[in-house]
Amino acid sequence: MVCGKKRNFAPMQFKLDASPQGTAARAGRISTDHGEILTPIFMPVGTCGAVKAVHARELRDDIKAQIILGNTYHLYLRPGTEILRKAGGLHKFEGWERPILTDSGGFQVFSLSDQRKLTDEGAHFRSHIDGSKHLFTPENVVDIQRIIGSDIMMALDECPPGTSERSYARKSLDLTLRWLRRGWDHYKSTEPLYGHYQSFFPIVQGCTFPDLRRESAKFVADLGADGNAIGGLAVGEPAEVMYEMIEVVNEILPADKPRYLMGVGTPANILEAIDRGVDMMDCVMPTRNGRNGMLFTRNGVMNMRNRKWADDFSPLDPESDCFVDQVYSKAYVRHLFAADEILAMQIASIHNLAFYLWLVGEARNHILAGDFPAWKRTMLEKVTTRL
Repeated sequence: MVCGKKRNFAPMQFKLDASPQGTAARAGRISTDHGEILTPIFMPVGTCGAVKAVHARELRDDIKAQIILGNTYHLYLRPGTEILRKAGGLHKFEGWERPILTDSGGFQVFSLSDQRKLTDEGAHFRSHIDGSKHLFTPENVVDIQRIIGSDIMMALDECPPGTSERSYARKSLDLTLRWLRRGWDHYKSTEPLYGHYQSFFPIVQGCTFPDLRRESAKFVADLGADGNAIGGLAVGEPAEVMYEMIEVVNEILPADKPRYLMGVGTPANILEAIDRGVDMMDCVMPTRNGRNGMLFTRNGVMNMRNRKWADDFSPLDPESDCFVDQVYSKAYVRHLFAADEILAMQIASIHNLAFYLWLVGEARNHILAGDFPAWKRTMLEKVTTRL
């Protein structure tokens, strides 16, 4: 068991700034010991303690990230809890002074379907690095996240495929709820290690079955945690089904707590989720797609490997104030991708993350202004256009 010195820690706070009529979209603010987060917010993914191809300075100053993610599964395997404890936690280890959220590793275990076994005890799995055997339990993933020192910790859950049959979804949800009760009890019996408060978010599961989602959401809401997450979406089900499940869940999750939609998604997905009352989102898409030459802009999506950009010397996104959009032309970035230069991946990653943070920032501005639905309709047409 990981226990810090018993202290009175001020819990995370969530305040709603606006929730206008005509939409479920909300603008709020989350207060943590590492700073304030204005919502709705997109969180860049730093799986192994780094957002791929992006420096902390760029995340802070150019992308304007307010919170980033780490992953318990990957950090547990490498560099390991001993190194992280000696470093004083992930904030100090990676040089990031703003909030951090850690995923418990449930999705990573889900992706290792041929190398894991799920039991009431927990998730038995083999490392993707060296094949060594490990066990995640609801309790030890809390302990690991205490050592990581994230501001927001996630419960251990199973993430079933979006195409699961009802019988499997039922069995999976029962296991997740049993794990959740144990994880929640262990969280309450342990303390932070590094002098800052850590929240624990339970995760709603239930696949694509509304009654299972409602049951899970009710169980999660009744815990009274600082915030709540919606998991098991964008894993193979149609987008419209995903939106339906968000609506079902958000009818039950408390309005005075932040709602985190895990692993979603495209700019259109993000706008639709915000419109349905989601406050927090994350996804590897901006960096992963960026490294493969796809740039998201205010006017549509560009494939930078296309020949059409070879002699286009205009900025990547003329309206952006991010430095890469002002310094580099489409022609130059297209050349870098054609030449397999690492700089291409860096520029694309910074650009895409800056765009995602701009998008949720603009969504917040229009929620506060009361014209979010009209702005969303205009933006949906733009962000789904292929240039």
